[in-house]
Amino acid sequence: MKCPFCGGKNLEVLESRSVEDDNSIRRRRKCAKCGRRFTTYEKIREKTLWVVKKDGKREPFIKDKIKRGILRAIEKRPISLDLVEDITSRVEREILKEEKEEISSKLIGRLVLKHLKKIDKVAWLRFASVYLEFEDLSDFERAIERES
Repeated sequence: MKCPFCGGKNLEVLESRSVEDDNSIRRRRKCAKCGRRFTTYEKIREKTLWVVKKDGKREPFIKDKIKRGILRAIEKRPISLDLVEDITSRVEREILKEEKEEISSKLIGRLVLKHLKKIDKVAWLRFASVYLEFEDLSDFERAIERES
């Protein structure tokens, strides 16, 4: 493991604790080189989770892809990065609870939409426009009417 700030490899673990309902360990670390502190989460994964895309292709599940999609949707919105991380982790937990080797990208999209809808309607609409593949203004209007 390397320091995300300076790339140093000499890290000290300051604190470790279990994260409830997450089967992971949270560790506070300090870099000996630059002195900055950061948090890591360690998780045990027995097997690879595969995402089945709309076209039938399969690819390994990557949590950061969910985060990137959410970040695009919340651009210039008053939403903290901590909240983005929280939504991403919640979606991941819900996916892992399915205890399947394959999960559809549709389910992932629905889970993200469910969480975005609770916090920001504009971010929800932006994410929906990509996930639901809006073609024109009438698609936006129908989505807004359904949610009103």
